[in-house]
Amino acid sequence: MGIAQIVATVLAGAITVVAVVLAVRAVLTITAVIRQGRPDPARFENPPARTKTMLVETLGHTRMLKWSAIGAAHWLVMVSFMILFLLVVEAYFEVVDPAAGLPIIGHWLIFGFVTEWIGILGLAGIVYLIFVRQRANRSLKNRFLGSTWWQAYFVEAVILGVLVCGFLIRGFKVATDHFEYAVWATPLSHAIGAVLPAWKDGGTWTALVKIFISMGWLITIGLNPTMGVAWHRFLAFFNIYFKRAPEKPAGSGLGALRPMMSEGKPLDFEEADPEKDQFGVAQVEQFTWKGLLDFSTCTECGRCQSQCPAWNTAKPLSPKLLVLSLRDHAYAKAPYLLGGGGKDLTGEEKATEAQLAHMDVLALAEGNRPLIGTAEEQGVIDPDVLWSCTTCGACVEQCPVDIEHIDHIVDMRRYQVLIESSFPSEAGVMLRNLENKGNPWGAPQNTREDWTKGLDFEVPRVGEVEDFDYLFWVGCAGAFEDRAKKTTRAVAKLLHEAGVNYAILGEGETCTGDPARRIGNEFVFQMLAQQNVETLKEANVKRIVATCPHCFNTLGNEYEQLGLKVEVVHHTQLLQHLVATGKLTPVQPIEGDVTYHDPCYLGRHNRVFDAPREVLGASTANLVEMPRNSERSFCCGAGGARMWMEEKIGKRINVERTEEALATGAKTIAVGCPFCYTMIGDGVTGKGEQENVEVVDVATVLLRSLKQEV
Repeated sequence: MGIAQIVATVLAGAITVVAVVLAVRAVLTITAVIRQGRPDPARFENPPARTKTMLVETLGHTRMLKWSAIGAAHWLVMVSFMILFLLVVEAYFEVVDPAAGLPIIGHWLIFGFVTEWIGILGLAGIVYLIFVRQRANRSLKNRFLGSTWWQAYFVEAVILGVLVCGFLIRGFKVATDHFEYAVWATPLSHAIGAVLPAWKDGGTWTALVKIFISMGWLITIGLNPTMGVAWHRFLAFFNIYFKRAPEKPAGSGLGALRPMMSEGKPLDFEEADPEKDQFGVAQVEQFTWKGLLDFSTCTECGRCQSQCPAWNTAKPLSPKLLVLSLRDHAYAKAPYLLGGGGKDLTGEEKATEAQLAHMDVLALAEGNRPLIGTAEEQGVIDPDVLWSCTTCGACVEQCPVDIEHIDHIVDMRRYQVLIESSFPSEAGVMLRNLENKGNPWGAPQNTREDWTKGLDFEVPRVGEVEDFDYLFWVGCAGAFEDRAKKTTRAVAKLLHEAGVNYAILGEGETCTGDPARRIGNEFVFQMLAQQNVETLKEANVKRIVATCPHCFNTLGNEYEQLGLKVEVVHHTQLLQHLVATGKLTPVQPIEGDVTYHDPCYLGRHNRVFDAPREVLGASTANLVEMPRNSERSFCCGAGGARMWMEEKIGKRINVERTEEALATGAKTIAVGCPFCYTMIGDGVTGKGEQENVEVVDVATVLLRSLKQEV
């Protein structure tokens, strides 16, 4: 052991001790912050499904591979990080003896072969990812905008440096004739060794550089516990494991909203007390511990940002920046909370004057910031950010670590609506209509069946028929909105033509409560939902067919939370079945191309992509897809109760989507949702294309292909 080895060993040991101490301190900090969150016992249910989902999503990279080449490159980098960690350990032996290797397995040919090729592919992967980031950096509006650039560059440089050092160490072993692997197994190492000098201490110093790079990375992330671009390597496994409903295909945070919780239990509005029970989220520590884990895990990749309809139309909402703001606020506020500070449910300070006197001034100031507030109010999240969300689910769909953005946004909305009575004024009319009239339009309840007038057959009603296979849930839009009525009539005609045994509730139906729940008024939602649940149970409903994806989602996914479990299908699913079984036979071709717009709550939230397209295909329509379709469909702008709020900032979302539809050259834009029908129909009118392009529901397309008039 020479002087070089002695010096290198001492330096390697010293920097490792510092790195490990700082890393342990950071882990304790992250754990302490997450533990400030509220209980969420459901996250521990069904361990087998959670384990399977976590392994599939991490090792299989199922969500990342939706981005093809980028996902493949990231998978290679991930695998190289996991397996080539052994080469970092081996470097500690190489600083002591440049000819040494990892004990036991370090001399196996298979070890040399695997690590060689993983290193080669890892190099290719990180170089490609660096290229992608640099290419994106040239764009004024890219998914990395707002991410912490130096951290991303640092991590990329570390990965590149560690991989390069690994090959240089092997190259010096080749040059000094201490490398035992065959050329065919380790071609790059041999090629590098052929051009390197036979420097006997070269391996030692390169190994020390490799350790310095690795421990420098550990020191850096130890000093920066909010460095999600690095910490997600460890936290992602836990965040994916604890995702909501891991067994459901829609993924975490899609489909049903998380119910309103207080101390880990669903809130009972009959007994709830705002002074004792939590109504939504008013302080960052009122998120569950899983919410704080979400914020800590964010990779800052910006995939959510790139897909968000609000961000893409110049709204202030970026799901990524919202999460980063909450993360930074939580960690900046942590010393105040850990020191005994915080506000109770009435807004009173918990800490004593003595505790406050010893707190860090910056943490104390952070603790006094409102969670929702304007820049002048020093709010963490601006109100315009909060109310720009359409709850379309694009962010949740694309997030590679299963962050549940929608649940967090709605939880913040709940407090603003229920406690602060602070929400866009125009939405107040909708909420009052729901409370007083049972529908967001405020139409008289006795007009719910007006759409049946003029039909040449009798629409069966519950109570008038003893038994029926399907309850046709008409919905508020289908009963009161003129364009949606066309869809309702078309579906009724098709069901009648196919001989389906169905019935409607008529005046017994009321709003499912979807717009109230998405805007944050859980009280009104519960009132409407409980009324509907009682009605459906009394009617002994077995199956429901709904034309509105919002009703479809609420009835099928959210009423389970109120004790009703019933099969719910979308009308396009039932129509597809009727066509497939020969009960409806399209014969009349549709003139011109047709493009189909996927409603968010039908497609992304509930994975119904094929049925509408199969109905259109059966209707002999030439389907032309928009660039953003299926799980990446672009929102119409009406979800999240945005249907009843003015869009005052940036470009209108429905105009953006309409322009995409018009660009296909299709003469017909088919939809499967009354909200989409309204929004895209208005977009076509606004573009002056109503004479050239028609917006209709899938049911109307099918009905026309049967040579019937609508």
